[in-house]
Amino acid sequence: MASILSKKQKKKEKYTLKELKSLGHDLLTSRSHINNLPLLLTFVSPESPPEFVVESLLSLQSFFTPLLSQLPSTSSSPSSTKDDDPEVVFKAWLRSKFDEFVKLLLDVLVSQQSEDSLRGIVMGTLMEFVKLLNVGRFHSSIYHRLLHAIIHSEVDIEIFLDILTSKYFKYIDVRYFTYISMEKFVKTLEESVSADRTAIENSEAESDSKESLELSVRKIYQVLSQIPPPEKLAEKSHHEMWSGSDESSIEKPTDKKKKTEEGDSTLLSPTTISKRMKLKFTKAWISFLRLPLPIDVYKEVLASIHLTVIPHLSNPTMLCDFLTKSYDIGGVVSVMALSSLFILMTQHGLEYPNFYEKLYALLVPSVFVAKHRAKFLQLLDACLKSSMLPAYLAASFTKKLSRLSLSIPPAGSLVITALIYNLLRRHPTINHLVQESVENANEGNTEAGEHNESQPKSIKKRKLGIDYFNNQESDPKKSGALSKWFIILFPVFLFYFFFSRP
Repeated sequence: MASILSKKQKKKEKYTLKELKSLGHDLLTSRSHINNLPLLLTFVSPESPPEFVVESLLSLQSFFTPLLSQLPSTSSSPSSTKDDDPEVVFKAWLRSKFDEFVKLLLDVLVSQQSEDSLRGIVMGTLMEFVKLLNVGRFHSSIYHRLLHAIIHSEVDIEIFLDILTSKYFKYIDVRYFTYISMEKFVKTLEESVSADRTAIENSEAESDSKESLELSVRKIYQVLSQIPPPEKLAEKSHHEMWSGSDESSIEKPTDKKKKTEEGDSTLLSPTTISKRMKLKFTKAWISFLRLPLPIDVYKEVLASIHLTVIPHLSNPTMLCDFLTKSYDIGGVVSVMALSSLFILMTQHGLEYPNFYEKLYALLVPSVFVAKHRAKFLQLLDACLKSSMLPAYLAASFTKKLSRLSLSIPPAGSLVITALIYNLLRRHPTINHLVQESVENANEGNTEAGEHNESQPKSIKKRKLGIDYFNNQESDPKKSGALSKWFIILFPVFLFYFFFSRP
């Protein structure tokens, strides 16, 4: 067997580009030269010179294109074909060679040896087959194999994404079946993650598996983030089909010919796809967000999800679990999840009982130097805007912010001063903390709370200039914020901020 292969290889290396063109020309002019077909297939390889690959590809594409509508739906070995009709046997053989051609094209596409220009030609050929093989309608199987090869290759996905976004993502059926494929890939990854957790014992193998998983997750995210989201307006220009199908050419399904949604591309009209697009978008994104995301992808998703995902979901509250878990993590992840969570609470009726407790816990010095601090401060102001906010929460946030203003950079302190002013203006019930007269400042505090009740009567009278607010307490209910505030210290703080700081 090895000797036969080596002879074939030697024979293959003898051909010049001119002779290769002649082989292709003979194949296209007469069936008597059909034996040129297997020979031309041997040149579609990552090891072949690019010009040889292109020449063979063009000849084979020209040969197969007019025959696509005549090929059987699935390949079968000619020897296993029960029909004695030579034409049926011949077409079955052609189908097997076409499938081999598609596989070779995919190998060339994702090979690290291939040049970028060659990848563009190969992808164009594959997309032509996606368009034409299924009698002029979208062939989802070949497209799924194309995306699978891209997702699992070691080549930088940006090369493929540039081609997809510039040429193909503008077509509604391409976007539709991309979402379907992405959901399938995610389900496969979920199954592999479950299998790895129970089967992997070798730490090195576990590390390799984790790297492979992260690479696939990143590529899926890159594809999802590049697909134009479902359009809100059903404009005709948004319904352009790559497969060229229109509503007049769509066959109506019968009881005898029912297919699954993923495989019914021959039955889908542009309008039907448009109606289902939001559902496919939702399924793809929700399934993706269930994966164990690498931290950089996690942060990138949180930074943009409120703009790129939530407005286009069929049911935005489906993100509730993902966002609440992210918000509970703390630190910068919670800050980044705040935008989306706030949208769900204010626009989609999400109830989050511990929202303000978590928000209060985020008020630490580091958050005022974080990358997303400007957006966080805007949301913080919006979250504290409601006039229905309890007095103890308004007081706790006011005092916490005032303490923070003494330990953060001047730019942050300036913003905090504005936030405190807004809180005092919106919540008059806490104005006594800074406006009470000196005569009443020493009077006993009647604040409700276990801390106050447990104190001896002799120390219930508060001394001027002393604040009983517990800055280290994470629960705003227990912070003692409604204790009479340091009437003298607040003006000192303002003087310090405006005159003493460099």
